[in-house]
Amino acid sequence: MTTSVQPSKVREFFAYRTIDLVTVATLGVAFGVVFWGWGKLYEPISTLAVFGYPPSAGLLGGPWLLAGVVGGLIIRRPGAALATELVAAAASALVPGGTQWGMSVMVSGFWQGLGAELILAIFLYKRFGVVTAALAGALAGAFESVYEWQSYYADWDLGYKLAHLGFFVASGATIAGLGGWALTRALARAGVLDSFGPGREAAHEV
Repeated sequence: MTTSVQPSKVREFFAYRTIDLVTVATLGVAFGVVFWGWGKLYEPISTLAVFGYPPSAGLLGGPWLLAGVVGGLIIRRPGAALATELVAAAASALVPGGTQWGMSVMVSGFWQGLGAELILAIFLYKRFGVVTAALAGALAGAFESVYEWQSYYADWDLGYKLAHLGFFVASGATIAGLGGWALTRALARAGVLDSFGPGREAAHEV
C-alpha cells in the first residue's frame, strides 16, 4: 500500500508566512551588524602571533556562518538558511563604512548559506538537532574555504589550502553549528520563538 502526499501539504511546506519573511529580514540585519563588527576585528586578530600559520585564520570564520544556520534552525522552510545568510551579507556591506571586502561578501554569503541549506535539505527539513546544526556549520565553512582558495589564496600550495579547509570546517561546526544551535535554544526558552518549531518544542519540555 502506498501513500501520497497531499498537494495542500506540499504547498504549506514551501509557503512562507509573513512572520517567516519578517524573521529572515530581522535575523539577517541583526547578524549583518555582527558580521560587520567581526570584520573590523578580523584583520588585527588574524595577524596575532598565534595565527603566524596563515591557514589557521580559518578558525576565525565561524561567526560569519551563524546567520544561515540559525535562520534554517528557526524558520525550517526550504531556502531560509540561504536567504538569511544573504540578507546578513548584504546588511554587513551596507552598514555605513561597509566592509573591507565590499559587495564581494554577497558571494561569500551565497556559498555559506548554500552549505547550511544543503544539510537541512539532506535531512528533508525534518531534523534540527545539534548534529544537524554542526553539519550545517561545517559544510558552510567548507564551501566558504574553497571559495576563498580561488579568491584570496590562489598562491597557496595544496597543503595550506587543505589546512585552511580543516580549520574553517572546525570553526563552522563549533561556532556556527553548536553555537547557533545553543542560541536558537536560548531564544526558544526565552519565549521569543513561540510561532516557530523551536519555540513549540521548548514549550513541550517545560
